[in-house]
Amino acid sequence: MASTADQVAFEFLPFIRAYRDGRVERLMGTDTVPASLDPYTGVHSKDVIVSAQNDISTRLYLPKFTEPTRKLPLLIYFHGGGFCVETAFSPTYHNYLNRLVSKIDVLVVSVNYRRAPENPVPVAYDDSWAVVRWVADHANGGGDEEWIRKHADFERMYFSGDSAGGNIAHNLAIRVGSENLFGLKLLGVALVHPYFWGVEPIGDEKKDLDRKAGVDRLWPFVCPSATNGCDDTRINPEKDPKLSGLGCEKVLVCVAEKDILRDRNWWYYEVLGKSGWKGELEIMEAKGKDHVFHLFDPTCEEATAMLDRMCSFMT
Repeated sequence: MASTADQVAFEFLPFIRAYRDGRVERLMGTDTVPASLDPYTGVHSKDVIVSAQNDISTRLYLPKFTEPTRKLPLLIYFHGGGFCVETAFSPTYHNYLNRLVSKIDVLVVSVNYRRAPENPVPVAYDDSWAVVRWVADHANGGGDEEWIRKHADFERMYFSGDSAGGNIAHNLAIRVGSENLFGLKLLGVALVHPYFWGVEPIGDEKKDLDRKAGVDRLWPFVCPSATNGCDDTRINPEKDPKLSGLGCEKVLVCVAEKDILRDRNWWYYEVLGKSGWKGELEIMEAKGKDHVFHLFDPTCEEATAMLDRMCSFMT
């Protein structure tokens, strides 16, 4: 008979396994790379601690340019990984953001938030909001991060993220709509295959209820305090009475045709459009592609098209 230490309490393959003794085994997203000068794009990156006490940090990216006082759009980026794997320092996100910064010419603040289950949701939201407030300090004459003080155009701020990071971007935009961030203007939010879900199946979810049941298990694991399960307003925006108050001027939703989240992404687009929110709403779908394909095949035609769309959205 297996000891308690070896007994699995939760498993969500291929991402994570949690044991009854409290041990957590992350099965992917554990590799990291240092900040650097990227030899291919000329993009500089560096790591900055926002809160040592709460273990909140960021990786900043600055494009190659020759104007020392040039102001750039500011993109705050939230990585994916189901709230439980990956970091801002993984080679996957480091390489993606080097490419994005080189293409779009933006200053990026990539957020390294604490992850579930050791730090269950809403910690990821709170950590990410702490970074937004830290950036806002620079807009109001405080803050000592040179790249942000010198190069950030605080009137042109964007949020973006993929999967769980897209969920964070949405939820922080909701918070921007109800809390005043003096000195910052959130122009837009770009959601890439955002992780939204719900109790009732929609679209193709109805054709494979076993698969839906598998996804149903993740939210209660990362957010055990959710009283309504997968109809929690943070994972099911349709249930959120504050949806029409989304605090930005425009939203881009990027969808992948073969993604299990595809129907939820289209549904978000439709629900937001009918909510009374007054902003501009865009959507694009990558045919034949699956969840976060652009991270693993960044030079394919569809990934290039999505990067071009992001560029036009932010410039």
